[in-house]
Amino acid sequence: MTTPALKNNFLPPGLVSNLQEVLANRKPAAAAGEAADADNAPSKPDKSDADSSGNEPAGEDESKPIILVTNSDGIESPGISFLVDALVRESLYNVHVIVPQSDKSTSGHSVSLKETVEVASVEVNGAVAYEISGTPVDCVSLALSGALFSWSKPLLVISGINKGSSCGHHMFYSGVVAGAREALINGVPSISISLNWKTDGSAENDFKDAVTVCLPIISAAIRDIQTGVFPKGFSLDVQIPTSPLANKGIKATKRSLWRSTLCWQAISSTRNQSASRFTGSQPGLGMQFAMLSRDASAAGAARRLTTQKKNIEVVESVGVAGKSDFKRTVKYFRAEMLNKEHAEEDENLDFRALENGFVSVTPFSASVDLDSVIETAALDWISSVVLHHD
Repeated sequence: MTTPALKNNFLPPGLVSNLQEVLANRKPAAAAGEAADADNAPSKPDKSDADSSGNEPAGEDESKPIILVTNSDGIESPGISFLVDALVRESLYNVHVIVPQSDKSTSGHSVSLKETVEVASVEVNGAVAYEISGTPVDCVSLALSGALFSWSKPLLVISGINKGSSCGHHMFYSGVVAGAREALINGVPSISISLNWKTDGSAENDFKDAVTVCLPIISAAIRDIQTGVFPKGFSLDVQIPTSPLANKGIKATKRSLWRSTLCWQAISSTRNQSASRFTGSQPGLGMQFAMLSRDASAAGAARRLTTQKKNIEVVESVGVAGKSDFKRTVKYFRAEMLNKEHAEEDENLDFRALENGFVSVTPFSASVDLDSVIETAALDWISSVVLHHD
């Protein structure tokens, strides 16, 4: 009798026969094991059990709004540490945090589709916090799905504070902007925040000063969201100058065409430290599967030659034949972003305002172009915040 699962297959008859025998021998043992497991297994917890057994504090005040914080730099970033600490100290919100396990600053709006994402709880005083093996978009998407937290829609999503600006075309590369954009796509108000970090002039404490600067904007957004007067259809991209406390004020700005040039350079294999972090000395996963398939085909052919001498089958393995003369070459390259001069002189552009010492606040939508009606409403709201702040 032919096992239904093995009908219409392309495997050699000898291998099919072996598989049928193995499967038949396993069925009684598997059935016994399943029965034993059923007797000893604990009852499956419902969602309320899962929520109470996680790291969500049992004493959270349900009357407080939920603020979700993410970033692209990871849990060790001083930007998110100072920001979360400030939000927790205000005692006005239930603060929940979800961030990437590693730096995803230039991951753009990438998502880990069909990949298993690891989620681990982390200790952050006063907040519920997780880090995941994914991107900022994964962080926000997972949080809003209802699969991880006991809620699915926070009052506001804050992405940042990022180490480095995301003006102009950088928004397409930026993981921190993508986190806010993903919230917007899901109908949740959001703000992305970046500090114009300079390697030769900035210090970690600048992030603490950046929090002081952006808190009034965050508070104004939360207030107007709660009262229903915050305009819909856009997110805010807040850019904080290199010396936050020396800023010249908040300015409503427009997205510029400012960009950096991606410069690719060939590097020697001995300098390939970055690549080795991802690949090590092992071939890629696809290559490993190909090698396993090749080895399995070769082993199967050898077994048939020895066990079926009276009725030898000639089987040509695609994984073996025709590849012996190919010599695989490997080269290594590394990309860096190089700043370039820009001729745009409009003082109301994001990068120009930032260079001039202003806090740049730029509305952006999920699409490339911001609808004119939404843009007007957004700029009017930002202007009202500026007047109130002054």
